[in-house]
Amino acid sequence: ITLSLLLPPSSEELQQGTATITCLANKGFPSDWSLSWKVDGSGSISWEESRSPVVLQNDGLYSWSSTLRLPADRWMKVGSVTCEATQGCQALVSEPLMRDQCPQS
Repeated sequence: ITLSLLLPPSSEELQQGTATITCLANKGFPSDWSLSWKVDGSGSISWEESRSPVVLQNDGLYSWSSTLRLPADRWMKVGSVTCEATQGCQALVSEPLMRDQCPQS
């Protein structure tokens, strides 16, 4: 399974008061893996998370994604965001998305 974080929130989106980040999981079985988010290294329940429909790829493996939504003011205080996939005692963590690498409007 591979994990990648897509696009940090755009300045237009932040002006509307929300920050959305998507984690894409590829080449696995969603029934085996669960996706979770860590903001500044810890899991929390103070954000919205939604899952995309699962897509079957030509190789018989699947891709699916999880989307994290934070209020824009909360995003402005975040240092880093990572997406984690766990299967039993295996865990894979995406490259961290550092907020200060993202262009600010």
